[in-house]
Amino acid sequence: MLRLKTALCTVCLFVPIAANAQEGTVVEQTAERINVTIPSLKFAIQRKGYVSGVAGKSFVDRKTGFHDAGFGLDIVDWIMEPGSDEAYRDQLDPELVYRFGDSVHGKTAKRSIEGPQICTKARELAPEFFSAPDPNDGSCYVVKQSFKYKTAAPGKKTGSTWTQTMVFPDRRRYFISCDRIDAVNDSPAMFLRIDMPGHIIHNRGDTFSEVYLSYAGRIPSQEFLENFAPDEKFNYRRDDWEKAGKKPPERMIRGYKLRDPATGKEGPWLLGMTLDPAVVSEAWCHQRGYVCMIEEFGGRPIKAGESFSAAFIVGFFDSIEEAEKVYDRYQGARGLEVDQAAGWKLTK
Repeated sequence: MLRLKTALCTVCLFVPIAANAQEGTVVEQTAERINVTIPSLKFAIQRKGYVSGVAGKSFVDRKTGFHDAGFGLDIVDWIMEPGSDEAYRDQLDPELVYRFGDSVHGKTAKRSIEGPQICTKARELAPEFFSAPDPNDGSCYVVKQSFKYKTAAPGKKTGSTWTQTMVFPDRRRYFISCDRIDAVNDSPAMFLRIDMPGHIIHNRGDTFSEVYLSYAGRIPSQEFLENFAPDEKFNYRRDDWEKAGKKPPERMIRGYKLRDPATGKEGPWLLGMTLDPAVVSEAWCHQRGYVCMIEEFGGRPIKAGESFSAAFIVGFFDSIEEAEKVYDRYQGARGLEVDQAAGWKLTK
C-alpha cells in the first residue's frame, strides 16, 4: 500500500498521489523539509535553511546506496553580469559585494545585479509539490519554487523572479530541472549563477575518484588535493571558445565518480547535464577546500520584461556512455513544462 506521511508544524499540504505511483513510495513532510522515497531514488527539498535545489547528501541512488557528496544539487545564487562593483561597493548591501582577483573567484571581474544569494539568504521558500504521470513510464513527483530578488545594485531595480521546476520520475535514477529568470532590469550580459550538479566535499579525494567534464575529459581526484583558482585550470568560458572560432561543446556534462570514503568502493557517476551547451557562459571546476562546480548560464543581452532559462538532467549513471544516450535524447532543451494531468515535457 502506498504510504504518505505528513507531519507539518505550521503548514498542511495536500499532496495528490498519481494513480500509477509505484509501491514503496513514501513522502514525509515537516515545516522545514520534504523527504521523498520513490523506487529509484531518495531525495529531500528544504523549505527552510539552505534552500533551492535538492538538499545536500539527501540524493540517494537506491540501486547502489550511494548519495551525493556535497552541499546540494542545482543550488541557486545571484543574478550577475560582467564588470566590477569597486566604484560603488560602499553603497552595496555587503552580501552583494563581489570580490575578484583571488583564489576563490579568480581574476574575472563580475558583479551582482540582484540578490540575495538564494541558497544562504532567502532562508525560506514555499515549494509547490505534487505528483503527476510520467509520459514515458510510471509517475513522477514535481517541485516548483520561486523567489523575487529583494536587493539590487545602484541603478538597478529589485523584483526579478527566479523559478525552479524539478521533476523526479519514479523509474529513473535522475531528475529533470529548469531554472528561469524573469528580469526587471536591462543588462548587456545577464547570467544566473548555480551549482551544477553540485560541489564535492572530500578529504583528499576520499569521496570521489574522478571528475568528468565533457569539454576536458576525465580528471583524477589527485588533481584536487591543493587549492587553485577557477581560472587556473579546468575552466570553461564560452567567450574563449568563440574567440578561438569554436562552437560550444557537443554536450555539457559535468560531475564525478563516487566512492565510499570508508572502503574505497567505486560507486556510480553523479552527473549534471545542461541540455543546451550554448546557454553556458562559464563553468568552474576548482578546489577551494572542496571541489567547486559553479555554472553560469545566460550571459547574453537582455531587456527588462524578458526571460532566460536553462534545462538540466542530474542523476546517477553507471557510465559516461549511458549518460550521453540520455543527453542526446533531450539535447537542445532550455525549458521544462509540467501539467498535473499530462505530465512533463522539455522545451526549446
